[in-house]
Parts: sequence; structure tokens; C-alpha cells
Amino acid sequence: MRKNTKRRAPRCEYTSSSQLSFAGFETPFHNQLDPSNRWVVLSSQIPWDDLVGLFNRHNPPKATGRPALNPRVLIGAVIIKHMLNLDDRETIAQITENMYLQYFLGYSSYTREPPFDPSLLVDIRKRLSQELIGEMNEKIHGFSMKKSSGKDSGNPGGGEGGPVAPGPETGNKGEVTYDATACPQDIAYPTDLGLLNKAREITEQIIDVLHRKRPEGKKPRTYRKVARKAYLRVAQSKNPSRRAIRKGLKSQLQFLRRNFATIEKQLDGFGDFPLRHKLQRKYWIIQTLYAQQLEMYETNTHQVADRIVSIHVRPIVRGKSRARTEFGAKIHLSLVDGYSFLDTVSWDAFNEGTHLTDYVERYRERFGFYPAKVLADRVYCSRENRKWLKERGIKLAAKPLGRPSAKAVEDHVRPGERNPLEGKFGQAKNGYGMARIRARLSNTSESWIASIILVLNLVKLAGAALLWLGFSAWEWLESQAMPSVDPVLRYLRTKTRLRLNDEPGLAILNG
Repeated sequence: MRKNTKRRAPRCEYTSSSQLSFAGFETPFHNQLDPSNRWVVLSSQIPWDDLVGLFNRHNPPKATGRPALNPRVLIGAVIIKHMLNLDDRETIAQITENMYLQYFLGYSSYTREPPFDPSLLVDIRKRLSQELIGEMNEKIHGFSMKKSSGKDSGNPGGGEGGPVAPGPETGNKGEVTYDATACPQDIAYPTDLGLLNKAREITEQIIDVLHRKRPEGKKPRTYRKVARKAYLRVAQSKNPSRRAIRKGLKSQLQFLRRNFATIEKQLDGFGDFPLRHKLQRKYWIIQTLYAQQLEMYETNTHQVADRIVSIHVRPIVRGKSRARTEFGAKIHLSLVDGYSFLDTVSWDAFNEGTHLTDYVERYRERFGFYPAKVLADRVYCSRENRKWLKERGIKLAAKPLGRPSAKAVEDHVRPGERNPLEGKFGQAKNGYGMARIRARLSNTSESWIASIILVLNLVKLAGAALLWLGFSAWEWLESQAMPSVDPVLRYLRTKTRLRLNDEPGLAILNG
């Protein structure tokens, strides 16, 4: 059978966005690109030079080997993937077929060649770390503030509700909103019996690999058919009793224990560890999984510390009516001037209220000063947090403790004040796929989440571009058109004044 080889990506060096010509983009048709197309508008607003510089600093090109791919193509492909909510293969197919997407990636002309193999997106996600994308978000926010106000980019405003005046003595500036949410992973709903069956199948795969590498005598017996039938007998039952489930768990635990003993006996015959990293990692994980399931079986409970539900995904217990338990990472988000910043990505549940001081200090690291106002729900409003914020002159928009006075009622978070952040969560989950993270590794899942936050900020940037365009048009009219219109207006005013003077009845109006 012929081996399926991957196609090499065409070489395309990075060209600064200031050197690209919109009119010179060669298309397979005789018409030019539409300048009002969303990808053309977004491409003109993104600070590509800054983003590519950050990428090269975190991933310096090697001096030897084949030249690296164009960083703009890599970053742009991830943006396209999440903005259109596509899988990896469809992303490359869309780029190959769509000339607007190729213009967005910085191509000088249309080509039918795919930019790279879809499997390379996994490696790209590993390179686009959470730290790197966080720096990109800060660049985009600074670029937006500089372009909208013409002032220093390090001065955040007041979010969606307008600017917040700095404190009279503290010098605090800006407004920040905090909240957390969970990002569900695309996994099958975990059951103890299903996890043990999956672990047993991995041990059988390891036994087969070790026997192929050292085929001495007959292959060890695993009873895989018997174990499979025992699993299906319970799994395919419509309403299995508690006794049947417990009996199924016991049989799978026994099969696993037998396979572990067989694997250890096989490993004793090797000098070096024979398993590859991927299989070795699975072997370590299923041993921990076996220990957790055995502990729960012996104690007849369903709780254990750091419970494994899908190799690397752990459950996040939440008090939501829609889903009491979600399986995936929990993130914490800050919203400043309508731009989102990812503060924390954790695979374990955490109380975001206990980390409020860390989030506020991170705001100070980003902008050089504390915020003037913090909007948060009641989970953040502990006595310790209130005292810490008061000492630094930061206003907490929250319900005060005890019976509120008439003045204190004004400081409450009004209905709708935190809606922009809740809207960001809805936009990310419903529009850009954050409700179903389809990556399989922890680092690629974190990059997936951070890339969606980057897309949120780019969409915000593109929306602000329309406002900037209106201001730019008025400035152009004032500087270019008004000098030529002024003589005409002066002539009309002079002519009108002379006409009023000639008419006795109208002369009083001129006076």
C-alpha cells in the first residue's frame, strides 16, 4: 500500500501590511476585491507587524533547516478557524477556495495551493501559547485605544459604559468587569464502567505492542472477548440495576489488574523502556485511573480527589440549572473597554472570589495603575476583598454589607452593567465554539480557548473601525474639502448681505 505523504506548504515570506497593495491583488477574475468585505476591513485594522513580532519573539526561527512558514499565515489561519467555527480540514479548504481569506493572510495574488497541511494546526496551537496570545490581546487593546483617542495607549477608558474619571488622590483609572465560566470539552459523558473499559483496551494495546517488540513464546492471554462481553452486558442494558453496575465494575477492575501484572512482567525483559511517549503517558494515566476507581469501589462512594474523567479532563461542579457538572477547563475573564483578557485557565475547580486581589494586581501590571472601579458579582465581595480595595481607593460596585443607606444604593451594580461580559461569554460559546472545545491535549485546549478570546477582541476591533472611519471622513472633509468650499460660502454671504441692504424692508434683518 502506498504511503500517504503530507504536502509541503508553499514558501511565503512575511511582508509588512504597510507594503501590501489592495489594488494590486491578482484574482482569477477580471474584477477587483470589494473594499467593504469583512475580511478586507479586518485585515486593514489588525496590527500585523506587532503580532508577527510577538510570534517571532516567542518562536524564534531556526538558523538551519527549511525556512519557517509565514507567521501571518499561521496566526491568520487560527483566526479564520475560530471566527468561522470550522474544523482543521475545512479551514484549509476554505482558505484554498476563498480569495478574500487569502488576501486576509497577506497573499499578493490568488493561488490554488493550500497554505499547509491541516495536521499542522495542532503544532500551531502548541506554538500559540496562552502567554503569547495574552500579549497579542494587550497589543490589540493598546492599538485600539491609540487609534480611537490619539492618546497614550496605556490609558484604558471605562468599558462599554464610557470613561471613568480617575480617583482624586489615588490616580486610579478605568473600569474593569470580572467573571468566570467553564469551557466544556468535546468528550463522551463519562461513566466509571466506560472509563475502566477504555483503560482495559489501552492495556491490551500495550500488551500487543510489547509482544511485537519481543515475541518470545505465545502472546499473553488477556480474555479481551470475555471482558468486552461483560462490559456490553451492562452498558447496553436500558436500566441496569445498581447491583449489575457494581458487578460490572468489579469484573473490569479484575481484568485491568491482570493486564497490569502481564505488562510489568513483559517490561522486565527490556533493558530500556520500550513504549513511545504517547503510549507511556496513557499507561501512567490509566494506573492512576485504576487506583481511583478501586478506591471508590472499595469505599462504595462516587467521589475522589482529582478524579479523572477523560485522560486529562476533570469535572467542574457548578450551581447552574442547565448543567450542574461540566467537563472542561474553567477560565476567568477581565473586560476592559470592551476588550477581553484571559486571566486564568484551570483544569481544577477554583473559587474566583479568593483571587480578586491577583486579578486587580494583574490589571496594574498591564496598564501601570489600579482601576478606578471594579464590577463583580457577590462571590467576589468578601470582607477581605472589600477592605483590600478600599485601602487602594478602588470603588467596588456591589451591594454593601448590612442595611444599605440611600447613598450606598447608588453604588450597586445596576441590572445590565455586567451584561457586556455575559454577552462575551455567549458570543464566544454560541458563535465561536467555546462551548465545545475539540482539542485533545491540555496545552492545545488552552491555546484553543485563548484563540477564541483573541477573535473576540478582533471582532471588537473591526466594529470600532467603522467609528474610526466616520471620524476619519470628517477630518478629511475638514482638511481637504472645506478650504475649497469656504470661498463659495463667503461669496454667498456677501451677496446676501448686499441684497438685504438694497431691500428697505429687509435691511432691518441685516442689522
